[in-house]
Amino acid sequence: MFKITIDQEKCIGCGACEAVCSENFELKEINNAFKAFVKKEQVEEESCNKEAQDSCPVNCIKIENV
Repeated sequence: MFKITIDQEKCIGCGACEAVCSENFELKEINNAFKAFVKKEQVEEESCNKEAQDSCPVNCIKIENV
C-alpha cells in the first residue's frame, strides 16, 4: 500500500502530474491559482503515480510505503 501526498505550498499547478496520471491527479482552481490534487491518497500499486512524482518540476509529490 502506498500513500500519496502533495505539498500545496510548493505546487505550481503546471499539470504535469495530471498529464501522465489523470486517473489519480487533477488540477483545481483555488483562489485564482491552479493546484494539483490527489483523487485517491492510498493506492495498492505505484503505477502511473510514480511517473507523476518523477514529472513534477518542483518535487511536491511524495509517495510513501505504508
